[in-house]
Amino acid sequence: MRDDKNALRLASIDFAIAISDLCDTIKGCSVYKNQIIRSSSSIGANLHEAKYAQSRADFINKLEIALKESSETDYWLELLYRKNTIDVKTYAELKNQSGSIRRKLISSITTAKSNSEQV
Repeated sequence: MRDDKNALRLASIDFAIAISDLCDTIKGCSVYKNQIIRSSSSIGANLHEAKYAQSRADFINKLEIALKESSETDYWLELLYRKNTIDVKTYAELKNQSGSIRRKLISSITTAKSNSEQV
């Protein structure tokens, strides 16, 4: 069972796996597949690094990088969709997962920044 503390990290892993599984089914588009696999897996990698941040500023920076990678993943996802490489249902599901992760990242960044100002 997932606890709130690890929900974002686990969601990012599930998302990266879903993207990787999707890419396994796509023929061609190797550059796009490489890019979306890199950006989607980087979300979780940066969250993992944030656990061992050297400072509050470093922690926030890692979360902000994860947020940027989430945005980049959305770009590649839309590109694959608009090339008719993935169907609308798959696109919508993955967009929803990505949006959920992004909202949690934004909330975490906002909280971390607020806590920094209070210290």
